[in-house]
Amino acid sequence: MKIIIGKIDRADFPDLHLSNIDLKVDTGAYTSSIHCHQIEECQVGNERHLKFKLLDPSHPDYNEKEFTVKNYKKKRVKNSFGKSEIRFVIETIIILFDKEFLIELSLSERSEMRYPILIGRKLLNGKFIVDTSKRNISFKLKQKNQQ
Repeated sequence: MKIIIGKIDRADFPDLHLSNIDLKVDTGAYTSSIHCHQIEECQVGNERHLKFKLLDPSHPDYNEKEFTVKNYKKKRVKNSFGKSEIRFVIETIIILFDKEFLIELSLSERSEMRYPILIGRKLLNGKFIVDTSKRNISFKLKQKNQQ
């Protein structure tokens, strides 16, 4: 059975130690993305890693927090203007509706982005139905379950 999700919600990313991060569901986007900057590859010992800083002004605990991951890839992604570009992509876990889902996040440096996470069709397909009149359905369920 598919889960109804609204156009705006909050999610947890346990591998990144992030909780209650604002997100926007974007059915026009295929891939999901995370808003960050200072994205660079670096050498840690004998391995290549990817380093980046999260941009989320609404969440002072996470704004400018630096992350380093070793599992990543480069992928061709169409941006919101339809132009193809190469972006770094990480794979991680997202928790919505008290369930874990594997998600690919392209690292996007977009200063005009209002929400730090955009959820695209690749995650939504087969799992969710989007009701654009709803907000924070998953987050409200989490709050209710924590009481």
